[in-house]
Amino acid sequence: MRIKGGNTRKKRHKKVLKSTKGYRMTKSKLYKVANEARLHAGQYSYSDRQKKTGQIRKLWIKRINAAAQNNDMKYSEFMNKIKKTKIGLNKKTLSEIALKNPKTFENIVKEIS
Repeated sequence: MRIKGGNTRKKRHKKVLKSTKGYRMTKSKLYKVANEARLHAGQYSYSDRQKKTGQIRKLWIKRINAAAQNNDMKYSEFMNKIKKTKIGLNKKTLSEIALKNPKTFENIVKEIS
């Protein structure tokens, strides 16, 4: 007697179709197409998480640059002096300081000059 795996297959198909709910056309209705769409969606979500990180980093750099220019200094000079004086603040922290506490940022600029 041959076993066809009906229940297991049905569970797997239902799981895939449930995860593709809301996709357009047959991507949410037919198992083969839905499974393909789900795999691609996973790849896109992974690569877009990497892109998001880069975009956030660019935002930090723009904030630091704007604050440094307000204090008559270029971004590259500022970061170089930060590294040379061994101040342990990363780009994220510096951007937060530049955004929320401009006076503190000004003090940092004076300290490294």
